[in-house]
Parts: sequence; structure tokens; C-alpha cells
Amino acid sequence: MNALLWVLQVLLALHTVAGAVWKFSNSAQTVPSLVAIPPAAWLAMSVLELLCGLGLILPAFNKRLAILAPIAATCVAVEMLLFCGLFAFSGGTDYGEVVYWLVVAGVCAFVAYRRF
Repeated sequence: MNALLWVLQVLLALHTVAGAVWKFSNSAQTVPSLVAIPPAAWLAMSVLELLCGLGLILPAFNKRLAILAPIAATCVAVEMLLFCGLFAFSGGTDYGEVVYWLVVAGVCAFVAYRRF
């Protein structure tokens, strides 16, 4: 189980860092359901995602930082659920994004639960 959790944490870290890099290079207006996010919040989310990516990986190098993994996974899960909420309020019709965000949130919740 520990090996599975580490594989999931590495994949989530890569996903989260890639999302942060994408947010730095694109605005929220590129995703119609996320238009309501102000530019400052969009950049703040990028920084938070970079920190979460580090938080998912650092416990592999220092066991005293083990608490960072479930906290980072929880933050990413909350962000994905907030995206789902924004989508619901924006009246979007392409539910592919929502399914994607819910799957990522589910994986994050699993990692957070098992690491707590």
C-alpha cells in the first residue's frame, strides 16, 4: 500500500506542478467555467499548487515532513472541488472537466486519508 501511495503522490505532484506552470502561462479566461477567478487569485493558486507539489514529494526525503503530504493532497482536492463549484455556477455544459476534477479530487482524498 505504501508503494501505491508514493506512486500516487508522485503523479499528483507532477499533475499539480504542471497545472501551476499552465496557470502561470494562461489566464483563467482560457477555461470558460473559470472566468470568475480574478487574475491575482489565479496567480496565487499557481503558487499554492507549486507548494502543494513540493509538499507531496518532500516527505520522501525527510520523514519529519510527513504531515505535508496529506495537507498538500487536501489542498489540491479542495481546489478541484472549488473548480467544480465554479463550473456549476457558471452554467457550463461540458461535464468532461467536472469528471476530470472529481477524479483528481478523489485520488487526492484517498492519499490524504491514507497518509493521515
